[in-house]
Amino acid sequence: MPQTPQSIEKRLFALQDKPYAAFTAKLVPNIDSGRVIGVRLPQLRALAKEFAREDCSAFLAALPHRYLEEDHLHSFLIAGSKDFEQCMAQIERFLPFIDNWATCDSLRPACFKKHKAALLPYIQKWLQSDMVYTVRFAIGMLMCHYLDEDFEPEYLQWVAAVESEEYYINMMRAWYFATALAKQYESALPLIKAQTLDKFTQNKAIQKARESYRVDGAAKEHLKQYKMR
Repeated sequence: MPQTPQSIEKRLFALQDKPYAAFTAKLVPNIDSGRVIGVRLPQLRALAKEFAREDCSAFLAALPHRYLEEDHLHSFLIAGSKDFEQCMAQIERFLPFIDNWATCDSLRPACFKKHKAALLPYIQKWLQSDMVYTVRFAIGMLMCHYLDEDFEPEYLQWVAAVESEEYYINMMRAWYFATALAKQYESALPLIKAQTLDKFTQNKAIQKARESYRVDGAAKEHLKQYKMR
């Protein structure tokens, strides 16, 4: 059965939890609280799984969406795609409409794990974008997929080279470097020692690394000296 934007909106409001909507609105303060229905993420993921077996093309084409939960559902539907080219076409169309960190960070396509070489040129392009959440998404993909066996030291330089005053970009840069310190400490430490990053990102990365259970005590103590005053 085809799912229209109207039928999907009806299903979302049937799951509305108003106290949860108020809670969610505080977590995503840069969007109008009237755009938050109040549907919990497990319920949204369950809907995405259900709708994956149906025709949602009209919903996916109806951009921009009005509600935050529609954006989340859109991201979950894309993330479930097994075809890299189709998934990427949908992502390229959707990214310009993402306007908050929560939707951005919920977009985690499973098929990327099997197409890391093909993904890298897209990441490089997204890093050059003038759109906040496109850049944040690119850094998030580097963090998710290229800090383990596919890591290359040059990727650290890609993230370090991003220049922005945007809070949601620099928070993701800090998260990336904190994770790099946990997974690729010897490669990431020289950039921290050289204070390559801006003050906010440097200090937040050190803070997050020192809060991480994946960074040992000696490393945490060592990192303290590189906090920028």
